[in-house]
Amino acid sequence: MKPDKLLLELEQLLEQSGYRLRKERGSFRGADCIVEGDRLVIINKNKPVEAQLGTIAKFLAQISLAETYIKPAVRKDLKKLWDKIAVTPIQNDDNWELG
Repeated sequence: MKPDKLLLELEQLLEQSGYRLRKERGSFRGADCIVEGDRLVIINKNKPVEAQLGTIAKFLAQISLAETYIKPAVRKDLKKLWDKIAVTPIQNDDNWELG
């Protein structure tokens, strides 16, 4: 899957998981936070798409995706990203819902 398409898919995963995504400019890498009860993930839109993917993938590894449908192609690419950035998701991928 092309990086731009994967980025859109991962952004949708964030929203399905109850998080809002904000793309901002600045000298930061990106992270998650809670502002006035809103769960946010902030990424630097000046960074390359690959860096934005890494930020979102790191965050998705920290939350439970067991109740979230993930398209097989997206799941495959997400696993590749996790391997590349050396993170382990909190849920075993056998527990992911497929439908």
